[in-house]
Parts: sequence; structure tokens; C-alpha cells
Amino acid sequence: MRLRTSRLGYLFLQFAALCFYAQDTVQSSPNFKQHVTEQSRLSDRMSRRLTRTYQLYSRTSGKHVQVLANKRVNANGDDGAVHAKLEVETDSFGSRIRIKGVKTGYYICMNKRGKLIGKRKGRGKDCIFTEIVLENNYTALQNAKYEGWYMAFTRKGRPRKASKTKQHQREAHFMKRLPRGHLLSDRRPFDVLPLPVPVQPLSRRTKHSHHQRSGGR
Repeated sequence: MRLRTSRLGYLFLQFAALCFYAQDTVQSSPNFKQHVTEQSRLSDRMSRRLTRTYQLYSRTSGKHVQVLANKRVNANGDDGAVHAKLEVETDSFGSRIRIKGVKTGYYICMNKRGKLIGKRKGRGKDCIFTEIVLENNYTALQNAKYEGWYMAFTRKGRPRKASKTKQHQREAHFMKRLPRGHLLSDRRPFDVLPLPVPVQPLSRRTKHSHHQRSGGR
């Protein structure tokens, strides 16, 4: 009886140790996704801000996002249209960006009703979007102020109410494209240097042949 009791106690201690180890392992494992989400909400003043110029192709309308002079935003721009050329400024580690129409100078922002509008000054969080690269290689743009609200357009290119948008919806999927006629940078890519050819040491026979060819000099 004592043997059985001691054996049960030993098994209980082993089970408790295993549970403690498993709990400790789960707690100590890093959650990289959570880290990216937290950093995406903050401005990164350590990194250099990057400004790029491109178009945003809408998956549903088949055209490009454009910012008009009347402060309206739609996805009816043709490839290379003046209002479809966008200047995008990256702000942080988590790809927080501000999008401005090059022609009009208005930033794409989102109001509390989930409507996309153009603003002259885009310093508020309502004018900042977080780029989310999806598995299908499209990009979704989530507003920084209204989390869970995405930039989205209907098949006719009209802005969709952001409160009814989801990340997986086609209306919220975009693709970055260079404007028609846009020349690529003239900078050459990094050149791959050829490996040096190893110099083989001369054998006695090679030295003798070389000596004969040189006339014994």
C-alpha cells in the first residue's frame, strides 16, 4: 500500500512539473504579430521617412484611386490619369502611411461616418492608414483612428462606408502600380563582383617550359 501511494505521489509530481514547464514555455514564447500591431500604432522617429509615388489599383472597379479637386475620392481613375497619381509617405515600422493626391495636394482621410474625404492637412490619425499585405498579394488599408475600418470601393468606383468593410472583402483590396509613362530609376542595381581567379603555383615542369619560351632569360 505504501509503495502504491509513493508511486502515485511520484507520478503527481511529474505531472505538475510538466504542466509548469508547458505554462512557462507558452508565456515566454514571443508574439511577433502582437508586436507588429503595437508598433504600427506608433510613429517611428528613428527611421528615415520614405516618400513614394504610385497608383492604387482597385480590385473591384478595375481602375485607380484618385483625389479630385472637389475633395472627393473615388476609384475611377484611368492608368496614368493626373488625379490618380498619388504621393505616399511611410511613417513608421508598421507601414503607417499618408496618401496625398499629387495634382490636388489633398490627403485621403476618413471621417467618423466612415466616408473618405480629401483634406489639405493630413496630420491627424484619421488621415493615416496601415498597409496590410494579404496572402493574395493585394494590400488592404486600415485607418489608424478607426481600427477595423478599411478604405474600400464598389464596382462603380464609389467609396464604400468603412463601418461595413472587412479585410477579406474584394472591395478593400488594392495593388500598387507605377503610373503609365513613369520611368524607372536610372540607378544601377548592386553589381555582383566576380570571384577572383585563384593563382596556381608553378610546378617544376611548368617553370622549365616557361624558361625555354623566354629564351633562358
